[in-house]
Amino acid sequence: MFPMNKQALRADALLLLTACIWGFAFVAQRSGMEYMGPFTFNGIRFLLGGFSLVPIVLLRRAARGGNAQKPPAFRVLLGSSLLAGICLFLGASLQQVGIIYTTAGNSGFITGLYVIFTPIFAIFLGRKTRLPTWIGAALTLAGLFFLSAAPRVFGGAAPPGSLAVNIGDLITAAGALFWAFHVLVIDSLVRRVDAVALSSGQFFCCGLLSLVIAFFTETIVPGQIAAGLIPILYGGVCSAGVGYTLQVVAQKNAPPAHATILLSLEGTFAAIGGVLILSEPLGAWTLLGFALMLSGMLATQWDLIMGGRRPGAKRPGLT
Repeated sequence: MFPMNKQALRADALLLLTACIWGFAFVAQRSGMEYMGPFTFNGIRFLLGGFSLVPIVLLRRAARGGNAQKPPAFRVLLGSSLLAGICLFLGASLQQVGIIYTTAGNSGFITGLYVIFTPIFAIFLGRKTRLPTWIGAALTLAGLFFLSAAPRVFGGAAPPGSLAVNIGDLITAAGALFWAFHVLVIDSLVRRVDAVALSSGQFFCCGLLSLVIAFFTETIVPGQIAAGLIPILYGGVCSAGVGYTLQVVAQKNAPPAHATILLSLEGTFAAIGGVLILSEPLGAWTLLGFALMLSGMLATQWDLIMGGRRPGAKRPGLT
């Protein structure tokens, strides 16, 4: 089931590196909130992400040469980028606002709920959702309770009459709904346009929308942006440009089961980064929540892992 030739090993290493880059991006997002507002941060980082993919788009077009199919009309790419960019903007905005009130580890794992939501939403598109998906959903919801509510309920952190679940976790979970919509939209659009060109276009759309909101709701201070340049560069260039490129290269030779398992470790790396860099707490309830959520995410991809043909939810290609 898991052929271990040199190409597969190299692809697995690249996928593991991709998951690490994406996981530590949550640390960058958390750190960036010390210097600027969430929409300013997202606006700049997604524009950087868009620009970082432009050379790859041009290289791919040059490599295809005259024997490739003619690229789609600009208006088709523009329309696709706008649609995907709006979904990306909604998911990324809620994620970035939510991470102000929660940890990088929580944000990484809760964002992974899109893996559960995607096949469930696909029911409305006429696709079947099998038993492993519902088992995965139950495990993930249990994990979310132990991750977010249990420390406050059993640890006494929640005052009487207050909301037991961390508000940042709720906002992040709401963002995961839009990440799921984003996956379904991308799955439909990549059949018509180049995947990397679409990613670059959606990044530009999301970045511009974020900056428009930032202009009306936040105070944009150049000095603060300069102070938070490292988190911005990591979130824009490394997470979007480098991470997405590694994913595209690796998945050419990686068995789907490998990709599913390795990319699911993104939340684990987010938790590790939160502990090592941000000194975030990692108690028993949190560890149990992480374990249950990771198990639930893998359960939704059970058919794929066991060699079935049913495709799982693809990573949106960014954090």
